[in-house]
Amino acid sequence: FSCNLSDLLCSFLGLLYQEYRDKSTREEIETRRLQDSQTDPEETSPSKETPSEAEPTSTIENKAPPQINLLRNSNSRFNLWQDLPEVQSSGVLSILQPDEIKLQEAMFELVTSEASYYKSLNLLVSHFMENERLKKILHQSEAHILFSNVLDVMAVSERFLLDLEQRVEENIVISDVCDIVYQHTVNHFSVYITYVSNQTYQERAYKQLLQDKPAFREVISQLELDPKCKGLSFSSFLILPFQRITRLKLLVQNILKKVEEKSDRESTALDAHKELETVVKACNEGVRKMSRTEQMISIQKKLEFKIKSVPIISHSRWLLKQGELQQMNGPKTSRTLRTKKLFREIYLFLFNDLLVICRQIPGDKYQVFDSAPRGLLRVEELEDQGQSLANVFILRLLENADDREASYMLKASSQSEMKRWMISLAPNRRTKFVSFTSRLVDCPQIQCVHPYVAQQPDELSLELADVLNILDKTDDGWIFGERLHDQERGWFPSSIGEEILNPKIRAQNLKECFRVHKSDDSQRRKLGSRNRQ
Repeated sequence: FSCNLSDLLCSFLGLLYQEYRDKSTREEIETRRLQDSQTDPEETSPSKETPSEAEPTSTIENKAPPQINLLRNSNSRFNLWQDLPEVQSSGVLSILQPDEIKLQEAMFELVTSEASYYKSLNLLVSHFMENERLKKILHQSEAHILFSNVLDVMAVSERFLLDLEQRVEENIVISDVCDIVYQHTVNHFSVYITYVSNQTYQERAYKQLLQDKPAFREVISQLELDPKCKGLSFSSFLILPFQRITRLKLLVQNILKKVEEKSDRESTALDAHKELETVVKACNEGVRKMSRTEQMISIQKKLEFKIKSVPIISHSRWLLKQGELQQMNGPKTSRTLRTKKLFREIYLFLFNDLLVICRQIPGDKYQVFDSAPRGLLRVEELEDQGQSLANVFILRLLENADDREASYMLKASSQSEMKRWMISLAPNRRTKFVSFTSRLVDCPQIQCVHPYVAQQPDELSLELADVLNILDKTDDGWIFGERLHDQERGWFPSSIGEEILNPKIRAQNLKECFRVHKSDDSQRRKLGSRNRQ
């Protein structure tokens, strides 16, 4: 480029990363809605566009977390890669194939979104972290927990952005960016794992400071009101690194969907995606590790064993689900008894490798009277048994605490609670609809239009524009789904999503996922169930 790309990118930097992320995902949702409503085979043909990639009024597609859309604002001189004066005047647009132009847009978006992200990080540091009033209020240890290694994260982003800028400056037609992503992920992105692993401490410290230090609360409120922050909260800046590393993986996925198959660029994109996935998983594990350990210690203190004691705390064990169910007393055929007499309360703690069955006793304690390895559990639903036996299922322990088989007839409070227990207790049990790994041509799908934060261990937190296969659903408004971009499974309310009705769009979504994960698909299918649960 004749101009310096850093100056050019300044035209995009009116946008903070939080704004980019919100606008891009909402545009993605609207694009998918439009495609889902189309009925013309040529318009919806999977070979042409993907639901998250097509742009309604242009042959230039812009999926992935289309930052392209949010660059269309009054503060920006440029919109897309193809709108840059250097590109316009070069004549390359009349030479390049439409698919190559789409690929150029996807790569350019990765660069411009990194610039937006770097700007937001810089604001977190300069406006909040280095504020003199805030420095006087916070002890050094408090500041360390609150801001962690954000300076390292910002330095890594700056170095990454400089390398991306240099690549774009080499030629009007961008050769590749995924090789740069790969190198930086392998060599530098471990700083993200450190930052994100501190998240639990960070959130706790922030809440405590707001509660205990009025001066801190006052300064933060004043800083948030500064026009620079554009109405965004301090906490939205703190979570930027985790949001970025997950988003970066999706941006690489978007590039991967557009590169020619069996090409060097496909190979590089697959390598970059694999390394990013490793970092994202390590980030997730880092977040979970502390809360899981604390939770296991708390549970251990509450349990009293009526049977032979089972050690609960283990570095490889975590809680999947806990809660109260009603256990049936007497024979299964006793329909004449009243419901209240027919059942008594029991309490279950289900871990990833162990089930503990208890009765609640005074003092917030639980008396354990049976247990079994999770792999030796089987469930069976009772159907058409009348109102008193609605939402009832059979739980079989193939080998319980007494080394014998045992059965329990259990009643849940609702249909969704029953199904959630059954799937958690026996994760390999066939669901109503077949999963992603079955490679069926079609499967019900849903896209997230309202973000959702998981409230229970068996639920799945969702971001705007996430697409999921529907594996099961209940009459009382819950869906068990498998997210396409990472195959994570969990429950969520049906009200947060919109079902994708166009079968060609669903097929295209699956086709793209198979391509993204083809390099490690065989390993994923072997380990997927264990990792997800």
